[in-house]
Amino acid sequence: MPLTIDVLTLFPRMLDGFMAGSILGKGLAAGHLTVNVRDLRDWTTDKHRTADDRPFGGGAGMVMKPGPVFAAIEQLQTPGCRRIYLTPDGVPLSPALAHTLSREKHLILLSGHYEGIDQRIRDTIIDQEISIGDYVLTNGTLAAAVVIDALARFIPGVLGEEKSLTHESFTSTLLDFPQYTRPAEFRGMSVPEVLLSGNHAEIEKWRHARQMEKTRQVRPDLLK
Repeated sequence: MPLTIDVLTLFPRMLDGFMAGSILGKGLAAGHLTVNVRDLRDWTTDKHRTADDRPFGGGAGMVMKPGPVFAAIEQLQTPGCRRIYLTPDGVPLSPALAHTLSREKHLILLSGHYEGIDQRIRDTIIDQEISIGDYVLTNGTLAAAVVIDALARFIPGVLGEEKSLTHESFTSTLLDFPQYTRPAEFRGMSVPEVLLSGNHAEIEKWRHARQMEKTRQVRPDLLK
C-alpha cells in the first residue's frame, strides 16, 4: 500500500507548484505515494476561521490554537500513523530519518506558523518533531515540502534511476563527487581524463578521492 501523507497548513497554496513539478509530481501521478494538502482553517469553528491567538504571558506574535489542530489530527489519523510537527527545535532531518519515514504507511505533517503552536498539541498528539536546519522560516509549509521530497526519493519507483541513491552526498557520510557531461571541452575547460577512460575501477577511485577531498574542505565534521 503506497504511503499517504497529510499536510496540515494554514497556507495550502504554497505547495501547488511543488506538488505538480519534477520527479515528485511524476511519482504522485504514478501512484507511488499520495499527498493530501489540508487547510487547517477547515477545522475552525468560528465565522472568521480563527486558527491563532495571542500567547498567554505576553510576547510578540501569535500562537496556533489547539482546537483546530486536535480536531484535524483526530479526524485524519489512522492506526499506526506517525504524527510529525515541523519545528526548528526538532530532531535534524537526515537521509537515515528520511528513509525510515518513507517506509511508513501514513504520515501527518503539521506545519507550524507564527510563533509556533500551543504546547498541549506537542505534548499530546505529536509523535515526532523534525527540523530541516538551524534557521527559522516564515512557516513550516516549506519544511514539510523538504521532508516530503527527501523521503519520496527512497520510495521505489519515484526515482527514474534507483542507482542515484547510492551516489550522492550524505549517503555514505561523504559529500558528492564532481559531475561532468558533454561536451568534453568547453571554453578551454576539459573533463578529467579518467572519466573518459572507460576504466570503471579507476573512475570509482577518482570519485572517492574527490569525495574525501571535498568533505575535508567543506564538512570535516562528517569524517569524525
